[in-house]
Amino acid sequence: MFNKTNRIMKKFILVLAAVLMAAGMASAQDLATATTTYNNGAEALQLDDKAGALKNFQQALTMGQALGEEGAELVANCKKIIPGVILSMGKELYNAKDFAGALGKFQEAQKIAKEYAVEEVEIEAADLIGQVGIVKDMEDAKAAMKANDLAKAADGFKKVLAADSTNAAASFMLVQVLAAGGNMDAAKEALVRAEANGQGENAKKVIGTSYLKQAAAALKAQKYADAVKAAVESDVYGDNPQAFLVAGQASQKMNKTADAIKYFEKYLEAAPTAKNAGPIALTVGALYQGQKNNAKALEFYKKAQAAGTDAKQYIDALSK
Repeated sequence: MFNKTNRIMKKFILVLAAVLMAAGMASAQDLATATTTYNNGAEALQLDDKAGALKNFQQALTMGQALGEEGAELVANCKKIIPGVILSMGKELYNAKDFAGALGKFQEAQKIAKEYAVEEVEIEAADLIGQVGIVKDMEDAKAAMKANDLAKAADGFKKVLAADSTNAAASFMLVQVLAAGGNMDAAKEALVRAEANGQGENAKKVIGTSYLKQAAAALKAQKYADAVKAAVESDVYGDNPQAFLVAGQASQKMNKTADAIKYFEKYLEAAPTAKNAGPIALTVGALYQGQKNNAKALEFYKKAQAAGTDAKQYIDALSK
């Protein structure tokens, strides 16, 4: 009985040893396969095949985790490199102006870097997320501006400035879309930021031009008081002699002779060589003559003559 039991125990021990040996061989083979997969990833990375590299590193990571302690070093190496590969893929998308795709990769890199405790990648990813977010919002706003969706464009530029108050382009373009939409009070408020960012003069010209367009439209619509008001505002924000011309014409239509003379004279001072300088000077002369101010009338008739406009009969009449 004892001998039989002894034989059974020996047989069991031999079987167990065989199993352990087989397990050890399998474990070694699995580690070798995982290492080869990791090396394939490294090779792909050298060939700039980031997608292929990432796939291999992720597979090697899974294999290493299944090996427990034997795969611990391999797992650590995979975790150290994977977030950086994803971050690099995001940078490529950014350079290709695929901002939405880049943002997704940066967010993925940040999440995995945090999970794997790769602090430097996590920090860089966070910084790039902020940068690409601003760029994406800026591009979206510019696209809306091009499509004449002014409200959407304004919201986009405001979003950019909320993230980066020093963005000169966004501060200027915000003034542009607000003025183009006729929201002049908001455009003036946005001008403050544009001035702080070195875009004050450009932004003022935009506002001045917008007011001038409003003045011209009001004059055409025979809304003369509105035309004068908009023209005066235009002069505040932009150096455009045309504003004085519109104001003068509108004032003349309202029979406000003194105002018409004032604005026409300012026009001639600002644009003495304008093609219509002669006719405008003739008009001013006639307005002065209508006020019985013959001396000033004669002065402007002579200016009209000097500018090439025939004013001889008016000059002769007042020179008698």
